[in-house]
Amino acid sequence: MSSRFQRFLLPAFAFKAVVIGGGYATGRELAEFFLPSGPWGGIAAMLLATLIWSGVCVATFLFARAGGARDYQSFVRQLLGPGWIAFEFSYVLFVILILAVFGAAAGAIAASLGLPSIAGTLALMALIALVVAYGNSSVERLFTYVSILLYAVYALFLVLALTHFGGLIVAGFSRHVPMTGWVTGGITYASYNIVGAVVILPVLRHLTSDRDAVIAGLIAGPLAMLPALLFFCAMMAYYPRIGAVTLPSDFLLQRLNLPLFRLLFQLMIFAALLESGTGSVHAINERIGHAWRRRHGQNLGHGARLAIALTILTGCMFVAARFGLVALIANGYRLLAAMFLLVYVLPVLTIGIYKLSRGGVRPETT
Repeated sequence: MSSRFQRFLLPAFAFKAVVIGGGYATGRELAEFFLPSGPWGGIAAMLLATLIWSGVCVATFLFARAGGARDYQSFVRQLLGPGWIAFEFSYVLFVILILAVFGAAAGAIAASLGLPSIAGTLALMALIALVVAYGNSSVERLFTYVSILLYAVYALFLVLALTHFGGLIVAGFSRHVPMTGWVTGGITYASYNIVGAVVILPVLRHLTSDRDAVIAGLIAGPLAMLPALLFFCAMMAYYPRIGAVTLPSDFLLQRLNLPLFRLLFQLMIFAALLESGTGSVHAINERIGHAWRRRHGQNLGHGARLAIALTILTGCMFVAARFGLVALIANGYRLLAAMFLLVYVLPVLTIGIYKLSRGGVRPETT
């Protein structure tokens, strides 16, 4: 029997795992989407993104449960019919971009610790492949343990920031900056990240009722945004110049001047990259595995899962060798936000809710 943790918190942890990624964990995405609106405009944008996340997660979880969808292709076939191809195309672009970003971020972390950049990228690739090779249970354990580490480290980070430069944080929030663009920033950030709600469909196997789906969806938004809020508050100590820094996290850690905590934080970021990359690659494995079961009547083996993961990771991560982390986020994510808004967010909030209200969602029979 599924526990309350598996029904209510695991989906939220999994959603957070996919959302947090490289740019979130390093602070780069926060600087890109929230800082331009100023201290309080950034907070408002975060709250808006949180509401969007929770609303779309609730609709997605209810729709997936009604249709028995446990992989993204089954879900979008039921939602969009022949239009599922548009989502598939968007998701492939999403995976290519984020894995390239993760590879670049892992390399940057390795370099900040005095190691070759390639060592960080290869280590991340190997660990993602190893975890996804063993399927749902392995992935769920990773989401759980890394989440505990992540929340603890972010909370400690804010405490240390307040004790070391709390006055600067207060001064940052006291600046009179127009709250311009916060609606656009919040919607844009929420739109491309919300695809995480579809990516984590395999963990919804523990839901036992529509009530579970609603509670899990409502919890997902706040839990996914909480670390970002803590980090954003710490960033205010050096607003606005921190907005131009490639790795805001390392910028702040250098000013804390606590070598052991800096090492812990960098390891936490690496763990966040690991769980986010794992979630995205696992979703593709589950999509392929579902198709394999339909055609051959048997599950995809560990060896096949490992081979698929390594192929995806090798093809995507080394794109990062030709582009910088900032450029990847700034130039690629806004396009993805618009695409997912059109092929997922708007359809699930209109077609999806309509079908649910009419009882028109049925499990696949093929």
